[in-house]
Amino acid sequence: VQLAESGGGSAQAGGSLRLSCVASASMFEFNSMGWYRQSPGGQRELVATIDSSGKTNYADSVKGRFTVSRDNAKSTVTLQMDSLKREDTAVYYCNLRSLGLLEYDYWGQGTQVTVSA
Repeated sequence: VQLAESGGGSAQAGGSLRLSCVASASMFEFNSMGWYRQSPGGQRELVATIDSSGKTNYADSVKGRFTVSRDNAKSTVTLQMDSLKREDTAVYYCNLRSLGLLEYDYWGQGTQVTVSA
């Protein structure tokens, strides 16, 4: 399964960006799709995830600013990022992993998000 990300780029602080990720195959196992990010010199960290039932999980740093959603029929996950801050600058990675008996954990190649003052 391949994950294709799109929508990264540059924005000013206070602005918005929207990231999208589409999986090359439909996964019928109960799973989680979401986004992680890694800034230079930092570790990869959770941004937001959403499972097959629609339950979401957000990092405290993005709560109230970012919204994750998914379309199970289209195997896509989207991250709407509003009120961007400079500290949101990072490479954002799409993730798809199983929450069921069949184990899998897929990653996209990453898309750069740069927020300027």
